[in-house]
Amino acid sequence: MKPIVFSLLILAALAAARPKEMFTGTITDNMCALADHSRMRMGSNDAECTIACVSAHGALYVLYDGKEAYTLSDQQTPEKFAGKKVTVTGTLDPKTKTIQVDSIAAAK
Repeated sequence: MKPIVFSLLILAALAAARPKEMFTGTITDNMCALADHSRMRMGSNDAECTIACVSAHGALYVLYDGKEAYTLSDQQTPEKFAGKKVTVTGTLDPKTKTIQVDSIAAAK
C-alpha cells in the first residue's frame, strides 16, 4: 500500500472515531440496572447490594443515568463508587450501550 493511501486511511479512521463524552449517573449493577435494590436486598444499602451482585452473582457494573443503563468497560474502578453518583468520561458504543471508560470521578 502506498504511504499516501495509508495516511488517508488513518486520517479517515481518526475522523470517524467517536468523541469522548461525559456521562453522569449512579453506579449500580445490571441485575438492579434501574438502581432499585429493594428486590435483591443483597446488603443494607445500595452500595453493598451492587458489590454483592457483582461479586456473588456475576453481575456487571453499569452507569444508570435515570433513563438508560450503560455497561462500563472498566469493571474494577466502579466498585469504590458503588451506589454513588459519578461522572464517567469515555466513548459510548450506542449499539451495545457500553461506555469505553477513560475515567470515573465523584459527581459534583
